[in-house]
Amino acid sequence: MSNLFSGINARLRGASSKPSPNSKSPISPTSEDGKLNSPGGLSQRSLSSSNLSSPSSKLPPVPASPLPPTANMTGSTDDELAAYHLPKPLPLWLNPAYAKQIVKGNFMTLSRRPKAVEQGEWVACQVVEHYRNLWNFVSIVYQKEENGQSICNPTTCPRMSAGGNHSYTWLNNRFEPIELPAYEYITLMQRWISGKVDDEKVFPTNPAGVSFSQHQQLTPSAIATDGFDEYIGKRSGFPKEFSTICKTIFTQMFRVYAHLYWAHFVEPFYHLNLEKQLNSCFSHFVLAGMEMAMLTPQELEPMQPLLDLWAANGTFPPDSKAYESANLKAGNRLLQLAGMA
Repeated sequence: MSNLFSGINARLRGASSKPSPNSKSPISPTSEDGKLNSPGGLSQRSLSSSNLSSPSSKLPPVPASPLPPTANMTGSTDDELAAYHLPKPLPLWLNPAYAKQIVKGNFMTLSRRPKAVEQGEWVACQVVEHYRNLWNFVSIVYQKEENGQSICNPTTCPRMSAGGNHSYTWLNNRFEPIELPAYEYITLMQRWISGKVDDEKVFPTNPAGVSFSQHQQLTPSAIATDGFDEYIGKRSGFPKEFSTICKTIFTQMFRVYAHLYWAHFVEPFYHLNLEKQLNSCFSHFVLAGMEMAMLTPQELEPMQPLLDLWAANGTFPPDSKAYESANLKAGNRLLQLAGMA
């Protein structure tokens, strides 16, 4: 995944590969600190809809989707999709033509823990890798436009949402859920995750503490547990709350991915020809998160139609937990609407 983001500034559709003197580079977010310190808010449901995208007249138009805009989403012929309350026309990322990947082969080779690697070490490695991948995409929507505004800003994204049916809140110092613009929410999320990853008490980096995984078939259970209560990462010196912290990190990263898809898939990722990179990183993130029990099917609800599509078109291997929790009928229906089934 390390080579996914090379040459981003030269990837505008139809643009020259030569660098432009006006090309912009991602910048780091800035926000007042010290007021909000917890990401632990549960998702809120909101039935109000708003236009979260920010199309630019300078960019080429989005090609016509093979998914018919008049598709009946509530009738008897589309009962498989009715439960998702999808907008009309369907989002571009639910078009199988734009849900493709750049990774070939079985994703589980990237997502499944090697037998000799201790579970806590593997979870820590996955947290850092997926956080870095995600932040490459976030930095793109944080770019400043000619008007001085970033693509994701309080005007285009007044709340942290994933479509019209899902919005997320942050907990303030009094542990009260409050709504924030997506830009501010993501900035606070980045600071919170960075603070945890950089904390030696949560993510220790002393190589002397690294342990190897016990072989389940060769190691007696009494020796494997050493007579103590086992938890993820204990053998490598991770704290007892390590698993809970990592689950919260994965939940927060999923919320950001969901916002990027619902609000920014077309602008900027489609126009930068980066939709395949986004799809590849997100599918890898979901497969790894569910394999390690860091994500639950309930948390994935805003993006479940896309996960169903990936299960139906073979992106998710049948032996993965993401495939097991998918609705294959809904995925096959999306393929049918696109004439690919």
